[in-house]
Amino acid sequence: MYVVRPAAAAAAAFLGLTLTVLGTTAASAAAGPAPRPAGGGGPLGLSAPVVYAHRGASAYAPENTLESIDLAMRLGVGWVENDVQRTKDGVLVVIHDDSLARTTNVEQVFPDRKPWLVKDFTAAEIARLDAGSWFSEEYAGTRVPTLKDYMNRVQRNRQRLLLEIKKPELYPGIERQTLDLLDRLGWLDEAHVGRRLVVQSFSADSIRVVHGMRPDIVTAFLGTPKVADLPRYAAFTDRINPWHTTISADWVAAVHRLRGAHGRAMEVDTWIVDDAATARKVQGMGVDGIITNAPDVVRDAVGWF
Repeated sequence: MYVVRPAAAAAAAFLGLTLTVLGTTAASAAAGPAPRPAGGGGPLGLSAPVVYAHRGASAYAPENTLESIDLAMRLGVGWVENDVQRTKDGVLVVIHDDSLARTTNVEQVFPDRKPWLVKDFTAAEIARLDAGSWFSEEYAGTRVPTLKDYMNRVQRNRQRLLLEIKKPELYPGIERQTLDLLDRLGWLDEAHVGRRLVVQSFSADSIRVVHGMRPDIVTAFLGTPKVADLPRYAAFTDRINPWHTTISADWVAAVHRLRGAHGRAMEVDTWIVDDAATARKVQGMGVDGIITNAPDVVRDAVGWF
């Protein structure tokens, strides 16, 4: 999943600045996602399959960084996905692992604080860390963004966000804190909630909490429940988002037969698909979205932004 391709990153950045991507120039991509054909039946009214840049364009830039979502924007991909956790002093940050060790130089900066958990470090300490050198020297000095800074960049890029609340059991109250921050930043108005935001989690309890606080928000459960269990999820979520190796066309159809929390057919966004053949395979199963580290590859394979 974590393919280090510095040459590809440089090429992608160059192409994003100079070439036309499926009829949309980088300048128009910067102005916002290209319009999609009408006819989508999901909560956001979009045609399937939507392509989501997993942790940004993370095949080409360090995951969950501002650089990664900027690159997704330059590639013309309108949706990005991220992971939200919380620091020792209560600041929401965007990082996938509950340990800082894999994607930063925390072991060198703070050698005596193993296992280097996000929740054991202050925001100021995390801000000192290099979150890019592990990927390539090209990204040396890249930082772990706060959720506030990340949201401001998504807004500037006119992107849309699939926000994952990561390991909520480690961070009591993170659902309320996340929604409060989104509200302060203007992301819980009708325009954003209706077209630009989905909240997901592996924790059904966490998604249930989000739905209870803001029933208008589109939510998604990460996992592959048995068909017999699907109706239980429909009461508080709109989507079931499974690992692509765990699904079939029949399972996708079973999800689609149910009406979710917003009274519309439930949807399926599958992950992590990084090659054209698999993208076309899951498209054939009828999925509504594909979450990928290589959004340009998948977009070109399935024919949509």
